[in-house]
Amino acid sequence: MKNKTTLLIMAAGMGSRFGSLKQITPLGPHKKALLHYTIYDAVHAGFDKIVFVIRESFAEEFKNFVGKYAESLVETAYCYQDMNKLPGGMPPIEREKPWGTAHAIWCAKDAIHEPFAALNADDFYGSDAFVKAHDFLANNQDEKEFCLIGYRLAATLSENGTVSRGICEVDAKNYLTAVTECTKIGTQADGSIKDEELNKPLSPNDVVSMNFWGFTPAVFSEIEKQFVEFYPKNKDNLKSEFYIPKVVDQMLKDKVAQVKVIPTEAKWFGVTYKEDTPGVNAALAAFDKERKYLDL
Repeated sequence: MKNKTTLLIMAAGMGSRFGSLKQITPLGPHKKALLHYTIYDAVHAGFDKIVFVIRESFAEEFKNFVGKYAESLVETAYCYQDMNKLPGGMPPIEREKPWGTAHAIWCAKDAIHEPFAALNADDFYGSDAFVKAHDFLANNQDEKEFCLIGYRLAATLSENGTVSRGICEVDAKNYLTAVTECTKIGTQADGSIKDEELNKPLSPNDVVSMNFWGFTPAVFSEIEKQFVEFYPKNKDNLKSEFYIPKVVDQMLKDKVAQVKVIPTEAKWFGVTYKEDTPGVNAALAAFDKERKYLDL
């Protein structure tokens, strides 16, 4: 018997580099958010439910523009990334920046009781990625086995600034052995790619995480455990974030989970910066010529 599956969409980010709430920015010929394409692909891949993690401050606007579309297609739920509600009962701290992707996922724990995929709201992942993630989750019977949709680094960069990516290392069976979050990856004048923060060269063929994960509910307790350790070391840094790749990496080191890396050739693009918008609009327009998403 196949599992029911949920897609968790992390949409609480402030869009600081983009300059607006990019989760609900109309794009392409249909004037839809990238989230509309995500919802479309997820439903067509077979996901049974969609859970949005959003900020309460823009909930009404978000539900009107995106939520109603999801509700018309599939069971839909909303959770808030509340900075006053922290794993392990840690005391809240006055800060504007959300605590990061692992905290966002944890905020949905009461709404998810089945295998689920988790991804960013502001990326276009491609239909193949959703089919592969759904099929893995629907058939997986091991609560300690997760998955990650892997993309080629060179295909995920922005021409308009640096990006954050999780660089993956895999074994001979394509299981993840480590994931390192690099927060300042950019293309250099000579065409090479490097982590500018560490001044470390990277290969265009490196497998990267675009934060498209497949989990079981077992991840929630692990997030809580690790946050209790993370919090005292980072509570005074108001820009610190609790990243899901770091949680997964620690789980691998502790040998409490394994992660199957599932490669995809799906086309990825995103709107990290406002200057990315024309390229995204062109990519979405090209789908119409291919007769894709015409009924969006």
